[in-house]
Amino acid sequence: MAYLGENIKKLGFGLMRLPMNGKSVDVEQTKVMVDKFLAAGFTYFDTAWAYAGSEDAIRQALVERYPRESFQLATKNAAWINCKTREEAIAQFDTSLKQTGAGYFDFYLLHNLGEARTKFFDDFDMWSFVQEKKKEGLIKHVGFSFHSTPEELEEILKAHPEMEFVQLQINYGDWDNPAIQSKKCYEMARKYNKPVIIMEPVKGGMLANPPESVQEVFKKADPIASCASWAVRFAANLEGLITVLSGMSSVEQMEDNLSYMKDFNGLSEMEKKTLEEAQTALKKIPLIPCTTCNYCSKVCPNNIGISGTFTAMNYLTLYKDMPAAKHQEQWLVSGHGKKNAAECIKCGKCEQACPQHIKIRDELEKAAAALL
Repeated sequence: MAYLGENIKKLGFGLMRLPMNGKSVDVEQTKVMVDKFLAAGFTYFDTAWAYAGSEDAIRQALVERYPRESFQLATKNAAWINCKTREEAIAQFDTSLKQTGAGYFDFYLLHNLGEARTKFFDDFDMWSFVQEKKKEGLIKHVGFSFHSTPEELEEILKAHPEMEFVQLQINYGDWDNPAIQSKKCYEMARKYNKPVIIMEPVKGGMLANPPESVQEVFKKADPIASCASWAVRFAANLEGLITVLSGMSSVEQMEDNLSYMKDFNGLSEMEKKTLEEAQTALKKIPLIPCTTCNYCSKVCPNNIGISGTFTAMNYLTLYKDMPAAKHQEQWLVSGHGKKNAAECIKCGKCEQACPQHIKIRDELEKAAAALL
């Protein structure tokens, strides 16, 4: 049975991490990347109002240089960013139209739903707004991107069956990760027959340079293929996809992606086995065994962001990427109104509630030393 986006090729150009020239997007290099992408037969471009400089850059590199019907352009509305009224949220749409010069959007997303962010879209009734714009012909297809639990995803899908697709963070590292639950979120979207756009297949670039034990698995199977290629193909092999977004920031990254996705027809059984071995190698790396059940937070008298801190520490252990770990800590702890690890009073109530029997006080002390 045909579905929305079935005929779109399974590599999309994510425009969040474009090449930079100082503090501005390098439009000339972006033009080269756009040209190569389209020449290889790919047509899906993904930007957002919240991606600084991205919409303006893609106007110059794509919209002003190619026939409008030759590509699909997606952008997003982030009503939870500095919007106090419905008018301010709606204004993002008009800004995106002006910045891109696209005339209309093939795919328009309500951006980063989940947790407290969903409420902004409800309060401002952005659900009705996007349907109005669709009737006006300014949007062809409406969906949303999502970062939270499969249970919350189901609530949204039940409440808004008119949404045509879902954009999810999916990669082999997060597939069974209890903090992300990629597999369960994907399965939930498919349960409601929604096609899926995949974001973060290379986890912000971290799976382009995974832990050494994982790299060894890939190099043994194919000494030439990049680690990033394994990550993107893992995602592209799933059913019911519109496309897999790769946030490319150089011509070299574009050329690598095109080399293996231009004629991609699915993973072989041997390639699937290699990816399973890579996942096994990843799981063997000693991590804090937190499942983000957050029972600890229910009893913590000092409102410490325990599970968010542990997610950040696991990032650091896996990828040796301190900026990424600190970003996770900031987003999942202070970004959720929690206190950081250094403010733990070591009462021990969290450890009594933890079903995984984690020595939480010890781990928080390590995190305070590492991240602060």
